[in-house]
This record gives sequence, C-alpha cells and structure tokens, in this order.
Amino acid sequence: MSRQRMLKGSEAAPQTDPRATLRSGLPDRYLTPTDIAAMFGVPLETVYQWRKKRTGPPGFRIGKHVRYDPADVRTYVTERQHADVA
Repeated sequence: MSRQRMLKGSEAAPQTDPRATLRSGLPDRYLTPTDIAAMFGVPLETVYQWRKKRTGPPGFRIGKHVRYDPADVRTYVTERQHADVA
C-alpha cells in the first residue's frame, strides 16, 4: 500500500455544521459549548452565562469539560418555541 493511500485512510473526518447535524438528526456525540454557540449564533460567553444562570439547554460535566446531550438541546428548543407561542 502506498504511503499516500495510508495517509488518506487515517485522515480525520471533516467537522460538520452542528446546526445541520441537529436538523438532519441527532449527532453521535455530545455537543460542546462551542457547538451550542454556533447553533444559536451567540458568543461562547453567552453559553457559559446560560449554564451559570440555568437558563439555557441543560449541560453536564465530564471531568472538567461541559457537554450537552443533543436530545436535551432539541427538547430545550422545542420548549422555548412553545413558550414563545403561548
């Protein structure tokens, strides 16, 4: 097998737009605060403030890292949509 072919097989998968991922289905990984900021079009600091004030999507810690379950994020968005309609 050529070196070029070996390198090609070991390349990491390209990052996808987190908003497109949620629209097309739940991703197979937990979301990061950066993903949440990109999805909602807000600064990263806003995501951290939401977590501190408990006003945004529910997150959890894995060690020192904050993560978000995509199903919880979808539920949060659905609840917010219904709250704005009422």
